[in-house]
Amino acid sequence: MDHRDHDHHEHKSDGSCCGSHTAEDKSESKAVEGETAIDPVCGMTVKLNAGKPSLTYKGEEYHFCNPKCHDRFEADPYFFLSGNNKKKKKAEKKNALYTCPMDPEIVQEGPGTCPICGMALEPMSGVSEGPNTELIDFTRRLWGSAGAAIPLLVLTMGPMIGLPVRDWIGEQIAVYLEFMLATPVVLWAARPFFHRGWTSIVTRNFNMWTLIMLGVAAAYTYSVVATFAPGLFPETMRMEGGHVPVYFEAAVVIIALVFVGQVLELRARERTGDAIKALLDLAPKTARRITPDGEEYDAPLENIIEGDLMRVRPGESVPVDAVVKEGRSSVDESMITGEPVPIEKGEGDKVTGGTLNKNGTLVVVADKVGEDTMLAHIVEMVASAQRSRAPIQGLADRVASWFVPTVVSVAVIAFLAWLFLGPQPAFVFAIVSAVSVLIIACPCALGLATPMSIMTATGRGAQAGVLVKDAEALERMAKVDTVIVDKTGTLTEGKPKLTDVLALGEHNETAILSLAAALEKGSEHPLAEAIIAGAEERGVTVGSATDFDAVTGKGVKGTVSGEAVALGNGAMMEAEGIDADVAADEADRLRGEGKTVMLVAVGGKVAGMVAVADPVKESTAGAIRALHEAGLRVIMATGDNERTAKAVAAQLGIDEVRAGVLPEDKKALVEELQAAGRSVAMAGDGINDAPALAAAHVGIAMGTGADVAMESAGITLLKGDLQGIAKARKLAQSTLANIKQNLFFAFAYNSIGVPVAAGILYPLTGTLLSPMIAAAAMSLSSVSVISNALRLRTLKL
Repeated sequence: MDHRDHDHHEHKSDGSCCGSHTAEDKSESKAVEGETAIDPVCGMTVKLNAGKPSLTYKGEEYHFCNPKCHDRFEADPYFFLSGNNKKKKKAEKKNALYTCPMDPEIVQEGPGTCPICGMALEPMSGVSEGPNTELIDFTRRLWGSAGAAIPLLVLTMGPMIGLPVRDWIGEQIAVYLEFMLATPVVLWAARPFFHRGWTSIVTRNFNMWTLIMLGVAAAYTYSVVATFAPGLFPETMRMEGGHVPVYFEAAVVIIALVFVGQVLELRARERTGDAIKALLDLAPKTARRITPDGEEYDAPLENIIEGDLMRVRPGESVPVDAVVKEGRSSVDESMITGEPVPIEKGEGDKVTGGTLNKNGTLVVVADKVGEDTMLAHIVEMVASAQRSRAPIQGLADRVASWFVPTVVSVAVIAFLAWLFLGPQPAFVFAIVSAVSVLIIACPCALGLATPMSIMTATGRGAQAGVLVKDAEALERMAKVDTVIVDKTGTLTEGKPKLTDVLALGEHNETAILSLAAALEKGSEHPLAEAIIAGAEERGVTVGSATDFDAVTGKGVKGTVSGEAVALGNGAMMEAEGIDADVAADEADRLRGEGKTVMLVAVGGKVAGMVAVADPVKESTAGAIRALHEAGLRVIMATGDNERTAKAVAAQLGIDEVRAGVLPEDKKALVEELQAAGRSVAMAGDGINDAPALAAAHVGIAMGTGADVAMESAGITLLKGDLQGIAKARKLAQSTLANIKQNLFFAFAYNSIGVPVAAGILYPLTGTLLSPMIAAAAMSLSSVSVISNALRLRTLKL
């Protein structure tokens, strides 16, 4: 009996059957009223013969409560009939959480607005599932506002350009028309503004919406009173025709221009999620599942669980993190490593979801799915970094906290100054200047300055293989002046190769290598692998060792073909009481070439030596040059002996070498440099590097290394080489410069705009800034900040 039969019969007995009925059952009970079945997807009871959807699969009929359940079942019947749907964890709730990019402490389920700053909340995943409802709503309100603003401008500005519209229809009718056009815009289109403004007053979190609400409300309320109760105003306030001036067009144009700024901002914020969307698109939407009875079909990716068997054909992306069960192929892992050269994969090898299978067919077993995959971790890291706040944001926050009350005070002072000191009609001048001050001073540009740059920069970094954990790491990276790097795996390939075999006594080179390889068979050290691989490549017969003993930090010893053999460094020879002076000159020569030397002693005498070198990565020399050009001091910390380490350092132009360093010494080195006033970045890839990574100002994890290293680090380099440090440094400095430019735009704009709006130029020019021009300038400041931040998308790293 296969999985489906078992599942079906088992469920039928306890009443939680998948809602299936055989043709025989149906013929007997077709006409029975009130007959029910269980929906196999959602578990709801379905009334039969009620027009609900059904589907026949393998001779059995299944019934569904709605078409959505029917379609999900049709796409993947095995998933629901095998019980795998019950095993799958429910992770939807996490994706439904929304937060504010400016105030990350605000977290809620579903979209909305931030009670502190009034901005639209964004999904914590970094990408919204459906269309942006606020963008759609604000676009609709923008068109409504613009539709009313154009005829209003014709009515009010027409006479100035030789279009005497008001003379044609009469002044009183013109004012009533203005009222009719403006009222729907103020009461309907601007409702979100008033809602956010009122919330800001109630919660005492004053923000841009406070100023917009006060400005629009002042202009509109004054105009309504002037239209319907002109007798309340003194003669001195009336124009030549005897009417009181109104500012309906100012209120409407302000609203329309604020919507222009908001729509542009929302579109720009959507574009900052492009990097995350591009990452998510690397994963295929379906996976070729192989069921236990050998059936194959394309199942939705979200239905894959750990342990599922899948086929990955040539040219297809690997669906989830998995282990190869059958087949051989080369896999393009450039999305993880940045390396264009495909990696050979065979039975037992791990493959990463989103990487591309090139030429062979692989059968793989799902190892990590959903939020546990490497791709999901990368996406979460980018989304989290985009939401984080850089310390420099605190400056903008402190300014914003006193900014709104100051602006309201300036508006009140400008109003009173014009009322008591201004020319007639003084009250009108007072209203215009106060409204202009409130509108032009909106601090939205100030609020956007930092988050827009961080969101754009972290997305750009992800595309280049530089994952930033949070904004603080990015800001600190820009100030780093010293980088500590490990030798093995960071500067070098991390895959040592046998380079030299020297015989010093009666044994020849082949015998020396055979003895060394026989001993190293029992060791798990990376150098042991290099010696055994070197012996195999040279066709040397390798015997077996007995009485094997590994001496930590020194070497190995044992008996091979009846002879006592020891292999290791000078400390090993000393411990065994063997005189190693005979080999000293040759050993020093090889170490001077950057090689690690191991002496081979047979019968208590040095008989020869083997040398192993870990080749320096091709990209390392160029990366060190780039770091020096960026003004960084590079220190190499390695467990290798001093002579070998200095040889590698000299070859690469490294500034300082700390050799023979144990894992715990790396953290001490970081702290020593910090105490000397250096700003330190530590690059490492192993579990032993985690303490030093956490202690450094910026920890840089090589993405090819251990998970714990990535957890301890502020920046992860997916490719795992030093080029990434130079990229991260350039990204950090460009981002900090961009933030400072944005803050300058915002501060300079407000510093100039507020006095002009208050009427400081009136004595010189005889003109007062119109509230409409103030609104246009306010929107322009936000657009300039957004445009400047989006330049980071094209940053060459």
